[in-house]
Amino acid sequence: MHFVAFTLQRPTAIIKAVYGQFSAPKAQEIVVARQGGVLELLRPDEATGKLVSVAATATFSVLRAIAPFRLTGVPRDYLVVGSDSGTLTVLEFDPTANEFIRVHCEAFGKTGCRRGVPGQYIACDPRGRAVMVAAVEKQKAVYVMNRDATSSLTISSPLEAHKAQTIVFDIVALDVGFDNPTFAALELDYAEADQDTSGEAIEETEKMLTYYELDLGLNHVTRRWSEPVARTANLLCAVPGGGEGPSGVLVCGENWVAYKHEGHAEVRAPLPRRAGFPPERGLLVTCTATHRQRELFFFLVQSELGDLYKVTLDVSGDRVYDLAVSVFDALFPAAALCITRTGLLYAGAECGDHALFQFRGVGDEAGVATARAVRDPELGDDGFSAAKVAPTFVPENRPRNLTLLDEPMSLCAATDVVVADLAHESTPQLYALCGRGPRSSLRVLRHGVAVAEVAVSPLPGRPSAVWTVRGRQDEPHHRYIIVSFTNATLVLSVGETVEEVTDSGFLASAPTLEACLLADNALLQVHAGGIRHVGADTRVTEWKAPGARHIEKAASNERQVAVCIAGEVIYFELDAAGALAETASKPVGGNPCRRQTSTMCLREALR
Repeated sequence: MHFVAFTLQRPTAIIKAVYGQFSAPKAQEIVVARQGGVLELLRPDEATGKLVSVAATATFSVLRAIAPFRLTGVPRDYLVVGSDSGTLTVLEFDPTANEFIRVHCEAFGKTGCRRGVPGQYIACDPRGRAVMVAAVEKQKAVYVMNRDATSSLTISSPLEAHKAQTIVFDIVALDVGFDNPTFAALELDYAEADQDTSGEAIEETEKMLTYYELDLGLNHVTRRWSEPVARTANLLCAVPGGGEGPSGVLVCGENWVAYKHEGHAEVRAPLPRRAGFPPERGLLVTCTATHRQRELFFFLVQSELGDLYKVTLDVSGDRVYDLAVSVFDALFPAAALCITRTGLLYAGAECGDHALFQFRGVGDEAGVATARAVRDPELGDDGFSAAKVAPTFVPENRPRNLTLLDEPMSLCAATDVVVADLAHESTPQLYALCGRGPRSSLRVLRHGVAVAEVAVSPLPGRPSAVWTVRGRQDEPHHRYIIVSFTNATLVLSVGETVEEVTDSGFLASAPTLEACLLADNALLQVHAGGIRHVGADTRVTEWKAPGARHIEKAASNERQVAVCIAGEVIYFELDAAGALAETASKPVGGNPCRRQTSTMCLREALR
């Protein structure tokens, strides 16, 4: 026996978000990992500018990390997922089934979110050759990705890159062109501090930036290079390379952003600080995003206050001579930032509603607070040192370089909930306090399913009945809407717009009692005067009610029709030639039409 739990409403809080082309080569899509183990594919609608949910998959796990991965020569991205299942899962989006399909599921450890089980961090080689998955402590494994004779994705056995008594803060894959895949890790070795009972060794422990190289020829991973970084460093961001940039990484920490690479001196610049921000307080970077085009790239980093900074490098060849950090805009604190190639910025909020923005500027205007590289070895990493050299700015109330396009709803984080019928609707409502700080809100939730209005078409009168039918049996969506009035019938065609159809074959001058699509792709209309059978070739065959009698009720399915005419039920069947043939009639005691015979009774007669 298996038990499956679903929530009444899909989770709205976002843990991670990545950008890629998952369903088509030129698609602009974002995959978000939501709390509760839901993977959702979002796509910006070019017509409306809104984010459209394409598909959502419940993984029934705790999602820890996601990353896009693309093999060389393949036009679409795979999705690599790390969770509490103790496996590395590779998913592929199937546009036909509109869902994520599991390609590989490689087990490497126990289940659960353990500090020694990989899955907390994932880094994918930009050239699509390898994936590194790391744990919070000690374990790191590298998988080599390739293709077989049928161009299907294959995955190797894990290559270990473990280092005992080492805490990992972040990992990224370097852009090294077609050299051996290289991964950068932000690590701290606590071996000596763990043995020192006085507590002095922890003060001398250094945080290290380490490069791990995968030798494709020898098929093993080596620890190639390591260098100390600031103790407050917490995030890494890969710098484009392979002829498009100098390669290396940005090391983001408290108060500073630094460029580091093997064989290159550190280039460090402070974060501009808000006017009046206490110098004793540190300013931590919490989120990053990279905008990359041919011969152009820059980075957006966000502080814990929500301020967005644009980071650019002054590059000549493979050398970086300067690093500039300028104020870009002020947003809410985000859990994830994604920049699309079409100039959109998706910000998944930590608390409150998420947002989709469009770039209307790149922050190149004059007068913007900008910090340049500082090469003073006497300056420390604390807030006092940064305040000495960092410019100050006053945040604006509205974004200057971004235009809000869409604001998907989020109930994170709900701080209090009350169930009460304050609106006197005979059904209790849920009143929830959501968000944090200035983005707090009171939300009212009601039972029911939300309806999205797609199109509106005015009607000439008050309808008495409505039907929706397909154009053919194999069509996935309904094509026609049949609206019946007291003295007429209106047929509407459903497409990008809803328009009236005049050549449907239906009798427009009489009200419709029943409408459906038959098994031979013919349309059926039952009206008071008879039955119209509109074939797939638009030829119309009509059966008229005998005498001066009228049809009062009707019921039908794909091959059967039953009508009630003043004390008699007449039954029709669709024969092999595609014609509706009268096969039986049965008198009913009394006058069933006077007793308001229901359509349900006729449907029982068809069984």
